[in-house]
Amino acid sequence: MSPTPPLPSPTPDPVRDWAESGVAALTGRPDGPPVIPPGRAATVARAMSSWISDVAALGGRRIDVDGARLLSERAAFTGRPRRGNISVGGSCRLLSTADGWAAVSCARPDDPALLGALIGDAVDEGDPWPAVADWLRTRTGAELAERAELLGVAAGPVSRAGTPPPVPEPLHPRPVDGLLVVDFSSLWAGPLCAHLLGLAGVRVVKVETPDRPDGARRGNPDFYRLLHGGHESVVLDPATGAGRRALAAIVDAADIVVEASRPRALARFGLDAAAAVARGTTWVSITAAGRSSGRIGFGDDLAAAAGLVASDPDGTPLFVGDALADPLTGITAAALAMSAPADGSGRLWDLSMSDLIASTLTDQSVPQPLLRDGKWVVKTSSGAAAVAEPRPRTPAGNAAPSGADTAAVLASLGIAAP
Repeated sequence: MSPTPPLPSPTPDPVRDWAESGVAALTGRPDGPPVIPPGRAATVARAMSSWISDVAALGGRRIDVDGARLLSERAAFTGRPRRGNISVGGSCRLLSTADGWAAVSCARPDDPALLGALIGDAVDEGDPWPAVADWLRTRTGAELAERAELLGVAAGPVSRAGTPPPVPEPLHPRPVDGLLVVDFSSLWAGPLCAHLLGLAGVRVVKVETPDRPDGARRGNPDFYRLLHGGHESVVLDPATGAGRRALAAIVDAADIVVEASRPRALARFGLDAAAAVARGTTWVSITAAGRSSGRIGFGDDLAAAAGLVASDPDGTPLFVGDALADPLTGITAAALAMSAPADGSGRLWDLSMSDLIASTLTDQSVPQPLLRDGKWVVKTSSGAAAVAEPRPRTPAGNAAPSGADTAAVLASLGIAAP
């Protein structure tokens, strides 16, 4: 086996990494300057993408991606700017509580009803925020967290753990060219993981069910095409016996499984992560707060609740970038999936998005940009750096319509069509 490429150590210049990532340009008040966030998430993302490139090179593939840049990429497609205590995407708010601040999301069609259940009163479906804000002002963050998990609301108090967990590190590298990835995930984190694996040469099969297509299909079409171009699309119905058998067979054929839902979701379909790992499969499980937690969350509320927030001069918290927990998790998940135990056995990667964000936080103060010759520039330990805007990559290939490849994929794997 080739020598293990070391995971690059975080550089001593996280401020430069933030400035060059495009994230700082998405952080701050809409009528104010960009803000350099705390911590080293951009540095970790760069280290992970560098490791991915090194491992891909072992299999003869060249990947030229900058993990720091990937953190802001979606906003480059949508064109949405920084909005202060409203998320870039507009579906999450930072609101005051009786003892601090909280991040609350309203991204799904049924979320207004869930927010009404959270506060014990009906809310305006078009604008639930005034009622939620009034309720939170007299509630503690702990009360919000308990009720949110019980009801399946994506919300939590902004807090910082005393000792951050370690950043997860890959094991022994393995070229993935020619392996089969079965991707059950949706939205951003899991699809970004599958996209990076696809660049390294894997065959990616995206699996959806008839009643739960990937919600990102309704989002920016070019961004969706970027993440899914060249992947095959399968739709199987777990409500039927034949559909469940086909799902089990496609998981049996997989070298890597990517999922981004609570474990019970796939377990209801008869899919067993532990059994797959025992057969030698790498199983990447992306959840809000780990497989043992029932918490629901999205990229913005999870990042903020984990403590990744910038601050106004008066201490008011501001969102950092665009749903930053999603791309950071996706990049990390791809690096982990490109590694395996030394004996080649299977591995379950239990990736908590909130823990991953927390692992990047530090107490070091950060300088803020100054306007120089019409451009925002920040002083870093390696010299001045311009604050970059988000920049998109060019999508390669088309994204398959939902279910377009079902028959062909099943036939290629020798699986009976349902």
